[in-house]
Amino acid sequence: MIRVAIVDDHPIARRGLAAFLAEAGDVTVTESVATPFDLAVWPSNEVPDLVLLDLYPGGGQQPCLTVIEALRLTTKVLIVSASGRPTDVVDAIRAGACGYVTKDADPAMLVAAVRTVAAGGFALSPSLADILQSRLPEPQVVPLSVREEQTLELIAQGLTHTQVATRMGVSKATVDTYLERIRSKLQVGNKAELTRAALERLGHDRRTPPV
Repeated sequence: MIRVAIVDDHPIARRGLAAFLAEAGDVTVTESVATPFDLAVWPSNEVPDLVLLDLYPGGGQQPCLTVIEALRLTTKVLIVSASGRPTDVVDAIRAGACGYVTKDADPAMLVAAVRTVAAGGFALSPSLADILQSRLPEPQVVPLSVREEQTLELIAQGLTHTQVATRMGVSKATVDTYLERIRSKLQVGNKAELTRAALERLGHDRRTPPV
């Protein structure tokens, strides 16, 4: 069962999100609060798998991610926001969010995003992919092997390491090895940085005509 905490200052939004997730069958909402400061201090055995976070609680101007960082929240964060502004999306990813879903997304897409993030993947509303590719800076292209390129592209699609291994017909250990090499070559650390690098790279490759 996937354990989820919801942070949104609108009671109707919280109840709606909880209702959508309850229908999934494999998700349970452990906490539903208005602000990050209302989150409980969890015992080690009760930490949720992820937090669904409204980007601007109460209509404030300070993105909630800065508050999360201040609280030293260590669980995964999936942004669920009415804002699809490029700066908000890019800033959220750079700050370490594991996904970003707009509130006009289909409930099924939200549930899929929760499952993806809980499994260690990265989730993004389809409408936001082009925004990220257009707003992130042009990368300096570092050569990767064919298998490393395949791995990176599948990671950018939000697949988990196990799913990537299945798709490529290799073991998860092999995928982990590819990813270690990719991180070293691209000089990235966590999953969010890796996904951002993948989107930058794939966006660059699409704009560059084949030789």
